[in-house]
Amino acid sequence: MVTRNPYLNHSLISLLDRCKSMRELKQIHARVIAFGLAGDYFFASKILLFSAVSDCGDIDYSDKFFHYLSNPTIFNWNTIIRGYSRSKNPNRAISLFSKMLHAGVSPDYLTFPFLAKSCARLSSLRLGMAVHCHIAKSGIEFDLFIQNSLIHMYAACKEIAAALKLFDEMPHRSLVSWNAMVDGYAKCGDLVRAREMFESMPERDVVSWSALIAGYVKDGDHREALAIFERMQVVGPKANEVTMVSVLCACAHLGALEQGRRMHHYVGGNDLQLSLVLHTALVDMYAKCGSIEEALTVFRAVPIEQTDVLIWNAMIGGLATHGLSKESLDMFEEMQTLGIPPDEITYLGLLCGCAHGGLVEKAWHFFRSIEQQGRALKIEHYACMVDVLGRAGRLDEAFEFVNTMPFEPTASMLGALLSGCRTHRRMELGEVIGKRLIELEPDHDGRYIGLSNVYAAASRWEDAKMMREVMEKRGVKKVPGYSSMEVEGVLHRFIAHDRAHPQSTEIYLMLNGIGKQMKLECDYQNNGHDLFEIEEDG
Repeated sequence: MVTRNPYLNHSLISLLDRCKSMRELKQIHARVIAFGLAGDYFFASKILLFSAVSDCGDIDYSDKFFHYLSNPTIFNWNTIIRGYSRSKNPNRAISLFSKMLHAGVSPDYLTFPFLAKSCARLSSLRLGMAVHCHIAKSGIEFDLFIQNSLIHMYAACKEIAAALKLFDEMPHRSLVSWNAMVDGYAKCGDLVRAREMFESMPERDVVSWSALIAGYVKDGDHREALAIFERMQVVGPKANEVTMVSVLCACAHLGALEQGRRMHHYVGGNDLQLSLVLHTALVDMYAKCGSIEEALTVFRAVPIEQTDVLIWNAMIGGLATHGLSKESLDMFEEMQTLGIPPDEITYLGLLCGCAHGGLVEKAWHFFRSIEQQGRALKIEHYACMVDVLGRAGRLDEAFEFVNTMPFEPTASMLGALLSGCRTHRRMELGEVIGKRLIELEPDHDGRYIGLSNVYAAASRWEDAKMMREVMEKRGVKKVPGYSSMEVEGVLHRFIAHDRAHPQSTEIYLMLNGIGKQMKLECDYQNNGHDLFEIEEDG
């Protein structure tokens, strides 16, 4: 029997409105049941909404509660479908929609955007087109909210032509419509059209800017991503968390420590909440920019109970790439103690640490642990094991490992093995691997150079010269190497033989001086090695 006590109802509503965790929700739910309000539509909807949609909700709890309802309304169906559309199992939203139709409940204009979002997250064009057909049959295909969700879905499924057709046929467009198109060209790597769309927008918000910046980051043009952010600071809106994650990623890839620090200050100076995602991006940026101490400071600033596997991965991987093998393994032990389960990325970081520390047996232990814990070994894990064995000088074992693994070896994997052969003077094996690399990537200049250096290290000068002649005969040009240096927050890029820099005269004078000093102090222990590379780069 439902209790009709206005004071009690108001008290419970107030508790639900202030609820901040599943623990609190379960206590409130218990009170609702105790007072005979379990069947009340209003309370049921509130409980379902929090558990399904809240950031601190629990979709499994929501699912159990939903199936307990005797006669769920369309609002209830939409809530649980919405919850699954943003969960780790968006396919459940589609299956619940099917159950909803079988139950005789008609979808409304709110149902379809959640379904389209699920299809987008699944990258399932087939399901997306089926949802589009349902929308057309329902007669609500010109609803702006629905059209925007369909554009996003088609773009996520890389059907840009279909997304553009919808966009062109829209009787009315909102800022969301434009954003969906910019975000979809950008994510598909068509930055030219994405930029054209962006520049032609009648107005732009933080989503527009963030989508374009993220697109350039994904495309590997990190300099342009930072340039757009600088422009955004002048003419655009204030950045949000999504923007800053992309910007920090760009700084990390460029090794732009001072710019990364400025971005860190930007977050604090603009009252952006330092979420776990932003903390993780900062840890990754500082580690990749060489400041492992600052990475650790940011990492330790996060309360342990709020951490997840991603931030631990960033810290473990950062320590590993800095050669701090013991520290990375200690970090993993701490993570294990806290009960945070590792994932495939965790093991990549651990294997990297083992490679730098020469910990072959420990690496084998981690490699075998991946399958033992029910996870699939990926080619990246095999590549790390090749690196571990190659660095440790166990080259025959590494070569056998490469030839017996369930994947075709990648060029980068063989390249790591070739590097090990040069380091440990295994020239015969190096020659075999070098020739195999050229067969794999006949147009890659580095493959010829790698084999030439093997010959040079063995004083086989005629063979080294022959590799240059083969390159020239096949029309393979050496891509000039470049380095970058950050001075007072400005990133300078240097290409071999390039004199475009305004201070090139002073730079070359300094380089010549350094070169002369090196010649005086060098013990020439490795004289004659890598002559091909030196000659090409100058």
